[in-house]
Amino acid sequence: MRTHVKVAAVLVAATGLLASSGCGSSSGGSTSGSPGPVKLSLLTGFTGPDEPAYQALVERFNASHPRIQVTMDVQPWDAIGQKLPAEWATGQGPDLATPNFDPGVIFNYIKTNSVLPLDSGVGTGDAKINASSFPDSVTKAFTADGHLYAVPANLASVALYYNKAMFSAAGIAAPPKTADEFVTDVKSLTVGGASPAQYGISLADHQTIQMWPILQWMNGGDIVGRGGCAMVDAAPSVQALKSWAALVMNDHVSPVGQTGADADTLFSAKKAAMELNGPWAADGFRKAGIDVGIAPVPVGPAGPVTVASTVPLMVAKNTKHQAEALEFLSWWTGKTAQTAFSQQSGFPPSRTDVTVTDPAVAVFAQGLPNARLYLSGLTASTKIDSDVYAPLLGQITRGADVQKSADAAAKAINQLTGCKS
Repeated sequence: MRTHVKVAAVLVAATGLLASSGCGSSSGGSTSGSPGPVKLSLLTGFTGPDEPAYQALVERFNASHPRIQVTMDVQPWDAIGQKLPAEWATGQGPDLATPNFDPGVIFNYIKTNSVLPLDSGVGTGDAKINASSFPDSVTKAFTADGHLYAVPANLASVALYYNKAMFSAAGIAAPPKTADEFVTDVKSLTVGGASPAQYGISLADHQTIQMWPILQWMNGGDIVGRGGCAMVDAAPSVQALKSWAALVMNDHVSPVGQTGADADTLFSAKKAAMELNGPWAADGFRKAGIDVGIAPVPVGPAGPVTVASTVPLMVAKNTKHQAEALEFLSWWTGKTAQTAFSQQSGFPPSRTDVTVTDPAVAVFAQGLPNARLYLSGLTASTKIDSDVYAPLLGQITRGADVQKSADAAAKAINQLTGCKS
């Protein structure tokens, strides 16, 4: 998961360094009159196994754009979240950034008028950001009041990872295709009673790309519906939450209270047979020596569905290099760059018009048409996740009454969103 990161960051401590590399930059050919290239700073939180693919993309851009040079600084997401809002609000910090892996974070920067609307860079042709090539759900997530504020730094769907050796030992020939098969296999692959030596699945409920919404969506439920009104307390959602909470508590199919990092570690240690995860995890699992399979999320009564994942890539409102930053974004989201990035990272391309040939990547690409962004378009998305939904999952997997907990969660969600119904 994206939360499973290695700490590999260098904090920019001196004001002089901020001035030389960020929004207040006086360096670079177009601004200072110096003969050198324009220098753009890019801050990202891609500290996981997929980091080299992003670094390679930046290097590819620099090699083909001698008059613009981009330096990518990689820091943990928590560090970015602590420093970037204040920096951008005061005209400092990097020219470009991925502020968080939650698309809803863009509203925080729109509110402080510290992120650049990308309208002047949107259009058709190689020199423009072709927003129509992104999936509609992504474009909608990054648009507010008719203005596009971000492009996808990446795009993925969540699929089902499974340990082929564990499946073979259990006599299971193929990964589950239906919700019923999913539940049956999760139980069958849990070994050891109340203290399993092997779990059927590794589920996380906080500090993670959420897995539990998939379980609700499969059954026709949701967390929030139209108008920002809660649906987590509706019958399809409660039924799914009851079923899976019981599987965790009574059948011990997964440890309780895992973060995304915990869930990854459990699967990597060969102590769980399945995990719902994105393409960023594949390389790490293979390096852990797992004969890993990747399959679509099993289909429930509501039809095929999974979580979509995308990280917003944004430009600081006060950057002194707007034209160059927009040129970088148009290149980053172009066909050539997205093809190269997909081949190296294992992510599907961020564009719908790029063909995927790798079978493993194709699983994630095939999931995109039915993928849904978690809490997309809600200004309170971050607080709903951290203050309401994740605590709800923690409560019900520890024995709390599901309907009562869901009712309380719905009330809290409606207060955060302003739902009047």
